[in-house]
Amino acid sequence: MDYEGKRILVVGGGRSGLAAAEKLLGLGAEVFLTDMQPKDKLKGLAELGLENDHLILESEPDINGIKPELVVLSPGVSPKLPFIQEAARWGIPLWSEVELALRDCKSMIVGITGSNGKTTTTTLVGELAKETGKNAVVAGNIGIALSSRVNRLREGDIIVAELSSFQLEFIDQLRVHIAIVLNLTPDHLDRHGNMENYASAKARILENQREGDLAVLNWDDPQVREFAQLTKARVIFISQKELLDSGICLDGQDIIVRTAKQSVKIISGSELLLRGKHNIENTMAAAAAALEMGLDINQISKVLRRFEPVKHRQEIVGTFDGIVFINDSKGTNPDSSIKALQSYEEPVVLIAGGKNKGLDMTEFLTEAKKKVKSLVLVGQAAAEMELIAKDLGIDKIVRSTDFADCVLKAIGEAEPGDVVLLSPACTSWDMFKSYEERGELFKELVRKHYSEP
Repeated sequence: MDYEGKRILVVGGGRSGLAAAEKLLGLGAEVFLTDMQPKDKLKGLAELGLENDHLILESEPDINGIKPELVVLSPGVSPKLPFIQEAARWGIPLWSEVELALRDCKSMIVGITGSNGKTTTTTLVGELAKETGKNAVVAGNIGIALSSRVNRLREGDIIVAELSSFQLEFIDQLRVHIAIVLNLTPDHLDRHGNMENYASAKARILENQREGDLAVLNWDDPQVREFAQLTKARVIFISQKELLDSGICLDGQDIIVRTAKQSVKIISGSELLLRGKHNIENTMAAAAAALEMGLDINQISKVLRRFEPVKHRQEIVGTFDGIVFINDSKGTNPDSSIKALQSYEEPVVLIAGGKNKGLDMTEFLTEAKKKVKSLVLVGQAAAEMELIAKDLGIDKIVRSTDFADCVLKAIGEAEPGDVVLLSPACTSWDMFKSYEERGELFKELVRKHYSEP
């Protein structure tokens, strides 16, 4: 697409918005940028060099006045905002930042989506992509804007992109050569309204695939299994529960790739550094992508054996006074935190709470009742979670005044042999800018407590 001289409105002045604006300016577009934050709060905005009349800050833009030919949305921006609705009524194209980044890209695109496990799987596929010897970039919802990383990529390179429902909601022609859909559980219903809309956004990862592409789908998730009908690509299923006639599945503890002619062991689950059944699922999906990228079994198993958990996803902070501290700050929905709880046989002191995304916490707290010796609650969702926990009969519930207080109270509840697990089942947005900021403070507070006399 030719962007030269086109009037384009970028919505959002965070990482994605700034990267999109920079890319568009480099392509000769006339860029307008809007954000509800003041200029001094938008780090990196000054470097773009936009004139003041092209910055609309702390107020909504006048679509009629700007007359944009395209609107590029940052993932955190609600499409329900009046000016975005107005643009849609006028027939102005609405693109996500990933559509802009990847629309004219000549490289192989591996896209990973799902409710849980995206970041671990994306990072693992990125490591496997590097093993091919090709130039590989890992970006997207993982915290690195794709628009900032794709300009120098060429045909034959590999892009591994974590793609959220927010990003997929406004794609247009984006073609994902290897698409992975891990699972679907309720998430972001405050944005999408219901599970049907949420699932439809996720399914868009498949809509522009072609016959030569690949879709990796989770057989164990009935809704994801049905996604096979939505793609023109070849489909390979993964399963922990069934010995598939064809696909990647479990044979005892062994992860195998199975075809009509043979079964080949990739790796034993006991050899993985990643804990939990959900990480078997992530490993299977990554292995399917690796085979498609041209790696052999030995190359794949070598990478899998050395791969460690990513930051903020069941990250081991350390063992202090016989207590293991685990940072699972990326557990921002109930299903994700259920999977974290199920990874531990030890008694657990659980830190939970934050900002709920309109999700039911009953199943999560039912699992907590089985696993948790003390439940330490914090944030906006604490009162709601306490009521459910009491109804379920959870004995030890501890309320805290702020995040630092909840960490100290969790330490006070723990004894040698216990696990203190931060897996909030909620977003961080009531107290922090991101789950990363929350996780980093957790690690800092734990280490500070044990380093001080």
